[in-house]
Amino acid sequence: MSFQFADLPYDYNALEPYIDAQTMEIHYDRHHRTYYNNFVNAIQDTPLADQSLNDILSNISSHSVAIRNNAGGFYNHNLFWQCMSNSSSGQPTGELALAIDSAFGAFDTLKEKMTQAGITRFGSGFAWLIVKDGQLEITSTPNQDNPLMDVADVKGQPILALDVWEHAYYLKYQNKRPDYINNWWNVVNWDFVASEFAKAK
Repeated sequence: MSFQFADLPYDYNALEPYIDAQTMEIHYDRHHRTYYNNFVNAIQDTPLADQSLNDILSNISSHSVAIRNNAGGFYNHNLFWQCMSNSSSGQPTGELALAIDSAFGAFDTLKEKMTQAGITRFGSGFAWLIVKDGQLEITSTPNQDNPLMDVADVKGQPILALDVWEHAYYLKYQNKRPDYINNWWNVVNWDFVASEFAKAK
């Protein structure tokens, strides 16, 4: 089994004041670590232990609810952490910027549509910027589902993940999910998103 619990790519307080250190510590070291531990325990001594995470996700309807929830939670958080940085460039450039203009008309429209996808996701879940058939698209999923799963309404390769579970923001923002999302844009790691876009194309 080659699944590893990766280090957080920055300190807990690196995303202050937009995401507070206590939230980051609890989110990473308790929530994410629990998904990882439960995922590893669920597939240990099964044929899934030798498969890639993407292969498991792409056939998730064949697996148990425990594997679906925890494999999703493991993957989603791995991507979510990398999509943020304490040295955000503010907005995308290069080929990613051109692709955003082509798909949405303007960067501000992308922000508006993805913000709405996060705000309107009922209960817990994620909003996503994905590459589908070579084009950018916005979608959202419930709980720890993601667009790689064969159960997703809209399938594609995620390149930007926005966690809208309450544990991602409640300590600082309480029930004000829109405030959390609006501040989250200040820490998006567009260099990482651009690299994921280049690979997904």
